[in-house]
Amino acid sequence: MRDTILLEGVQIPAALGVTAAERRMRRPVRLDVELERDLRAAGRSDRIASTIDYKTVYDAIEKVAGGQDHRLVEALAERVAAALLAEFDVDAVTISVRKSRPFAGVVEYAGVRIRRERGA
Repeated sequence: MRDTILLEGVQIPAALGVTAAERRMRRPVRLDVELERDLRAAGRSDRIASTIDYKTVYDAIEKVAGGQDHRLVEALAERVAAALLAEFDVDAVTISVRKSRPFAGVVEYAGVRIRRERGA
């Protein structure tokens, strides 16, 4: 069984870009986060102590995404995934990171989606 906690459309200003000028702009990035964990106990108990508080997950994402410079969306995704696996009792995480209007033209977003498992 694969239960999943979702945080979708998380927007955080981040220093993200290959050049120093890009990173100084601190433009918002959009993240979608999936945390895989058995949620049956939470469903039965209806108690926050049986699951993961979404706000603490957001705070961890904000600390990583907004608290350091990232050249690549791949690096940002890896750092967020590592932080969530280290901080929360989850089996796996899937992180999507999208950077809006990465260059002139018709591309609305460019980004990556990664999945990382505990112990892998």
